[in-house]
Amino acid sequence: MDNLILNLKLMNKVKLRQAFFKTSKSLLNMTPILLGVILLISMIEVLVPKEFFWKLFTKNPLIDPFIWASLWSIMAWNPITGYILWKWFLDEWVSLIAVTAFLVCWVTVGLVQLPVEISVLGKKFAISRNISAFFMSVIVAIVTVYIYKHIF
Repeated sequence: MDNLILNLKLMNKVKLRQAFFKTSKSLLNMTPILLGVILLISMIEVLVPKEFFWKLFTKNPLIDPFIWASLWSIMAWNPITGYILWKWFLDEWVSLIAVTAFLVCWVTVGLVQLPVEISVLGKKFAISRNISAFFMSVIVAIVTVYIYKHIF
C-alpha cells in the first residue's frame, strides 16, 4: 500500500513537471503574438485618429453591424488580437453591436485566406461559407446585444 502511494506521488510530480514545461513552452511561443498585439494596438492608437471610428459609427443598430463586419472581414488575424481591439473600441465608445459584429466577423470571415480555402474546400463552398458567415455575424451581433441588454 505504501509502495502504491509512493508511486502515485512520484507520477504526480512527473506529470506536474511535464505540465509546467508544456505551459512554459506555450507561453514562450505566444510571446511574439502578444507583443505583436500590443504593438498593433499602439500603432492604431497613434496612427488612426479616434474620429475615424466615429465616422464609421452611424448609431443605427441595423447599419453599424454591416459597416463594421464589412470593414473587418477583409482582415485575417488571430482571435486574441480581436478581443483586445474589441475592448479598445468599446473604451472609445463605439457601439456594442458594431463591435460585436466586428469580432464575430473577424474570426469567421476572411477574404485574405479565401484563395487557400477555395483550394482546400472548393470555390462554391468557400464563397458560400464566407457569405453566410458574414450575414450570420451581423445576425449574431444583433441577437447577442439584444439578449445582453435584456439580461443585464
